[in-house]
Parts: sequence; C-alpha cells; structure tokens
Amino acid sequence: MRICVLGGDGYCGWATALYLSRRGHRVAIADNFLRRQWDFELGVQTLTPIAPLAERLRVWQELTGETIDLFTGDVCDYDFLSSMIDAFRPEAVVHFAEQRAAPYSMIDRKHAVFTQVNNVVGTLNLLFAIKEIVPDCHLVKLGTMGEYGTPNIDIEEGYIKIEHNGRSDVLPFPKQPGSFYHLSKVHDSHNIMFACKIWKLRATDLNQGVVYGTVTDETSLDETLINRFDYDDVFGTVLNRFCVQAATEHPLTVYGRGGQTRGFLDIRDTVRCIELACLNPANPGECRVYNQFTEQFSVMELAQMVQAAARKLGLNVEIDHLPAPRVEAEAHYYNAKHSKLIELGLRPHYLSDSLLDSLMNIAIRYKDRIDISLFLPQVNWQNSRNQRALPLATAQRKTPVATPGGD
Repeated sequence: MRICVLGGDGYCGWATALYLSRRGHRVAIADNFLRRQWDFELGVQTLTPIAPLAERLRVWQELTGETIDLFTGDVCDYDFLSSMIDAFRPEAVVHFAEQRAAPYSMIDRKHAVFTQVNNVVGTLNLLFAIKEIVPDCHLVKLGTMGEYGTPNIDIEEGYIKIEHNGRSDVLPFPKQPGSFYHLSKVHDSHNIMFACKIWKLRATDLNQGVVYGTVTDETSLDETLINRFDYDDVFGTVLNRFCVQAATEHPLTVYGRGGQTRGFLDIRDTVRCIELACLNPANPGECRVYNQFTEQFSVMELAQMVQAAARKLGLNVEIDHLPAPRVEAEAHYYNAKHSKLIELGLRPHYLSDSLLDSLMNIAIRYKDRIDISLFLPQVNWQNSRNQRALPLATAQRKTPVATPGGD
C-alpha cells in the first residue's frame, strides 16, 4: 500500500514508518520537526540520542534498500498538506501529527490554545484534503483512551447501546477528558465521525493507551535509528520516569495514592495495530473506533513492577508518594474493552516480558544522559501560571508547496 505517516519523526510515527517500510509498503513521512523544538522550549532531552531525520532516513535506506519519502511542512498549512496528499496519493494516511502531552496543554492559556488549534485544525485540514483529493483514502487517526476518562461503567470500543424512556440507540460512548489535550482529541473524534457521515469517508479512530518501549526490530538495526525515550514531567510517561529513576536509584515518585489505572501497550504492538487497520480499512461512510491497548495497570502496580525489576539488576529502589498535580481520581473503577484488534490478528507483547530489555536496560545504558531535575512535576492542573510557562515553540506556518526531499 501507499501509506503516508503524518508526524513520522515522532515516537510512534518513526517506529511505524520503519515497520511499514520493512513490510513492503511505500511510505512517506510528513513532519515539521516541532516535537524537537518543544524539547528546546522546555529545556529537556530524550534519554536516547536522536539523529537528524535526514540522517535517519539515509541510514535506513543504506541498511534495507528501502526509500521513505519525506515531505517537510505543517498539516495546519492547507496548501502544504493538500499538495503533499496530491503528490503522494496515499491509500491510507496515519495521523500522528498532533501535540500529544496533557501536561503541555495545561501549562497556561497559550499552551492550551495552541494544543487545541494545532490538533483540531490539522485534523480538519486532513479531512478536507482527503475528501477533495483522495476520497477513497482510509484515515487511520491516533486517538487516546483519555477521551473516555474513568467512568464507573465498562468502557466500550467507541460506541454504546443505551435504552432511555423505552427507546434504544447506539451512540458514541460518553467522553470525560481530563485535560485540554484530551479535549482536543474528543473534538477530533466528533469531526471525523461527522465527515464520514456527510462525505462517506473511511476512518479508524485508534484510542490508544500509554505506549512503552524503545526497541523494535527496525530501530535495533543501527543506533542512528533508535527511538525516543521521554521521561521528563511534560512529555515523559510514568513508566519511563520510573525506569530512569530506578537506574539512578532515585525513589519512584508515585502521584497520590497511585490507584490511577490506564491501558498500556508495547511500541511493537502499536506499529502492528496500525498495519492491521490499514490492511483492513473501514467501509465508505464508516468511522470505526478501536481501543488500542493490551494490558491495564495502576500507577502503583507499575512502581512495584519496576522496583522488582531493578532489584534483579542489583539496584536498591524505594517508592515515594507525592501530591498529585493533576485533577483526577486516585482510585477508581476501570475496565475497558479491547477485543477488535485482537480479532484482526494482533498478538500482544506483555510488559512482564519486556520490562528489562526494552526499558530498564535502555535506561541503564544511557544513564549518563539522565537529568534528575526532570523527575518532579512542575505543571499543576489548577495553576494557570506554572513553572513550565516558557515562550511557546511554534512552527512557521508558511511552508512551500510539498515535494519529496530532505530536511
């Protein structure tokens, strides 16, 4: 297939682009490198050293003989996006090109506004570009399990059958997002559903859980291809933070009681889920929703798993509790359905089998790059003037007409 990966220089996008390329698909990446600028804005760096994208693509071609096309630009610039879609003519578009951190969206007003404008406008542009240029193209959009929140009922896959006053209907599952970022994803979902309804587009909304892991078969071929490992308080995940804290024998910092429960999946399962969605497209007019995760853990359960793994490596690690900076329930019911991708053929990897190799050993290998000042939270959901309120890094919106080439 001809598959375009928007946001292909990022964590999920990079691993996906390589996986699809290795599997024989013709792949194009579109990116404006804004994710790299956010590291400079926040004064952080990924644990793993990330090479420039042009170098990554050159090494990939040398090692595999496969070429990945590169389009440099911003999906919020419709001239760029439409010309790129017209030039590449994708059969599927995988949309990762959004600001994806809840803490970033909660820094202050500017960051909240930027997150929603960037995410919602970019997705709207994409819907119009597909409708006008490649109407049969299948949109595979990365959503988030955070759209649902933590309801006191089982979470279905996107839709729920309800009965009310003697009548029944199938409706989108109620959304209870916990940040301005998660709200932007809800707006995306509604816009995609509407576009499928009125224009008969094809779309799969993948409500993804927390992704972990740096190692895939493709990124392991050469260190130049290595993926991101974010552990800072804004873009880092709780599991990554625990692993780098363990590598330095720093106490694992659990927010509140640690009962916050979410879905998790290995990056190797993320890339496989994307391909499964592409190979099994939605029908015209259909907006499917898949819950994309393989296991559920509470924050406290993760801390205990990392603590046990660290002890196997001879590291003495304690667990500390900090006041929760987020507005969320610290203990709650959580049971989300996630069967549709398994039915399509996903064979999951499990955290218990990959914690040491894919996380702890990476943290130890790059231990000299760890900045312990990034361990403590600096963004509070109830404070509109956070310590992280720095000048906002934004991309130049005026970009040239898209043509394949280097960065």
